Amino acid sequence: MSTLAKASAATAPGAGPAAPFDVERVRRDFPILDQEIHHGKHLVYLDNAATSQKPQVVMDALGRYYGADNANVHRGVHRLSERATEAYEGARRRIRQFLNAGEDREIVFVRGTTEAINLVAHGWGRRFFKAGDRVVVSEMEHHSNIVPWQMLRDELGIELAVIPMDDEGQLELEGLEELLTARTKLVSVVHVSNALGTVNPVERIVQLAHARGVPVLLDGAQAVPHIGVDVRALDADFYVFSGHKLFGPTGIGVLYGKAERLEAMQPYQGGGDMIRSVTFEKTTYNVIPYKFEAGTPHISGAIALGEAIEWFRALDLAGVEAHERALLELATRKLREVPGVRIIGTAREKLGVVSFVMEGVHPHDIGTVLDLEGVAIRTGHHCAQPVMQHFKVPATARASFALYNTASEIDALVAALAKVREVFC
Repeated sequence: MSTLAKASAATAPGAGPAAPFDVERVRRDFPILDQEIHHGKHLVYLDNAATSQKPQVVMDALGRYYGADNANVHRGVHRLSERATEAYEGARRRIRQFLNAGEDREIVFVRGTTEAINLVAHGWGRRFFKAGDRVVVSEMEHHSNIVPWQMLRDELGIELAVIPMDDEGQLELEGLEELLTARTKLVSVVHVSNALGTVNPVERIVQLAHARGVPVLLDGAQAVPHIGVDVRALDADFYVFSGHKLFGPTGIGVLYGKAERLEAMQPYQGGGDMIRSVTFEKTTYNVIPYKFEAGTPHISGAIALGEAIEWFRALDLAGVEAHERALLELATRKLREVPGVRIIGTAREKLGVVSFVMEGVHPHDIGTVLDLEGVAIRTGHHCAQPVMQHFKVPATARASFALYNTASEIDALVAALAKVREVFC
């Protein structure tokens, strides 16, 4: 049995031998993967940190909603509206179960991780922050967890403080402890880095912050497609993610918030469905989560995300984690053998991302040649420019893996890099 197969057959403590993870069976659920790109080259999709592909059940859910149940939710007494509402709220329940949240009302539908963070920045920050207060982020954040706090800084006069990271791409938690003062009002950090794949010690971060009475927001966009997330075990005050990275549609995402936190927040969008009553003199807001869901929501997206989650939960998640861990180990080992390649981000705890540079070749040129070989990766700063500044590189090439990727696709990546060397070196 290969190293990859052995790792994919990992078993839970005390369990009997598990069947190896059947990646070929999973791949059959993704029609897009079965296509040729550029002169007969078969598609090798390694850009999953940007967006994942969608299983057929998700596309079927979208078609079923528009073909049979298309109606607005919460507002109609006719049968179509009732069915649409039932499916929409059923998706909220599925997400609550997926995250192990305590109540359905702790799940707020948004457009994605970016909107979720902005909602907290406006709804929580504008209400509770004042000049001189501090928000703590980390050096490896996505721009969506930097810019909203900078906007509040410019508007309210708060301070943005940064947890440093080392040259392996790991956070230095002693830096966090120094930043947790009486002025610190929120810690907002990424669970898994999109640019490096680093898995941050979020349990410890939450413990340190809560010991000082500071709430914590976790950006889980890169975590939920790969590992089980239990928001109550983490004790996160807020947890956010995007549907399109979890095999669901674009334009739909989730803000989880503890009920008492959401109750204390103010909405930052006004309109229909987020109100109980409106006169020209006064508006009374709806209960959570609806007071944050102004207007007609992305009904089909929420329903399809619910289907994506059910599809994902039906898999052997321990097998998924083992399979992806083996892919990462294989890719890391093989990329280190490619002349001129340097991996950026070598943390001890990582998920399926390998960022790298090649001596004498710009990452954009790497991506262009790989595309001609049928291999789709991401090149650039990955909306994480402070990470690039830390490692003193303008950009990286990034291969990122999902449960449907295979060892042979790692081989295709390495072979394509040999073509890059032929062209540029």
